[in-house]
Amino acid sequence: MLIIIAILEIGVTLYMAGQNQLMNLHCNYNRMRRWIVNRTFILTLALLFLITCLGCFAFGTNKEYQPFDTEQLAAVEPGKTTANDITDMFGAPTSIVKMSNGNAFIYQRSISKGTFIWLILLSFGNYDNQTDQVVFFFDNQDLLTHYGASLNADKASYGLPF
Repeated sequence: MLIIIAILEIGVTLYMAGQNQLMNLHCNYNRMRRWIVNRTFILTLALLFLITCLGCFAFGTNKEYQPFDTEQLAAVEPGKTTANDITDMFGAPTSIVKMSNGNAFIYQRSISKGTFIWLILLSFGNYDNQTDQVVFFFDNQDLLTHYGASLNADKASYGLPF
């Protein structure tokens, strides 16, 4: 009888040890599965973030900008400078305005600067346009009476597109 009890005790002990090992294996399996799921989730988020951030970043400016020469502007004298002198110095005006007491020559030169970011899902842009403008007023004899200048093109800047 003692032998049967001993065998049963050994069997129960082995059965319980097996159950504990199975529990440990099950717990380890759950931990491993959670780790794989978390790692997959994090890698998926990182991949989505990288795909979203892929794109182009560009700076741009127009190439036609020619600033007004301040020495030429200083050489202009009302009452002495003629319309032909102005066109020799600055070229053809952007526009000519006919007035009752003469003409006005308008010269405009502008510069544009832009910054753009193209992402897969989003695009951002910033565009700055500044203009230099000089207006010369002439009487009916094509003599300069006065002029005005607004020189702001040097203030054009690149900026962040947000």
